[in-house]
Amino acid sequence: MKDMCFDDIGTVHIEDMEPGMARSLTKVITDREIQLFADLSEDRNPIHLCENTARQSPFRERIAHGMLSASLFSALLGERLPGHGTIYLGQNLRFTAPVRVGEAVTAEVRIIEIDRPRRRVRLSCEARVGETVVITGDALVLAPSRG
Repeated sequence: MKDMCFDDIGTVHIEDMEPGMARSLTKVITDREIQLFADLSEDRNPIHLCENTARQSPFRERIAHGMLSASLFSALLGERLPGHGTIYLGQNLRFTAPVRVGEAVTAEVRIIEIDRPRRRVRLSCEARVGETVVITGDALVLAPSRG
């Protein structure tokens, strides 16, 4: 298996892929990102935007949209592994803990299965805040090929 840095950016063609290859990305989720995501997605649930409402929730404070953190998987798949030319075919996600305003989320994708004839690749997806897993799942993509 080729030695790959976890922060490499660029396309990995299916011909060069091996199970276990992984890439990761870390992003701090600020109030600005939450506001922009609310505007873009039309999801203005007060648990994300209103301190008073959030204090009444089980989390006692505002939390980020789950899909905001999950969007890091899209960034990884489209920019890092496999990279440019990737086509999303499916995604399964399970949200296991909240992401609070100001927390750094590290998302990672790892190749778990390759179907070279069909150019399909299944990757595990996991996001963490520190040691806490906040999202788990998997993605299926059509990977770019040199041929």
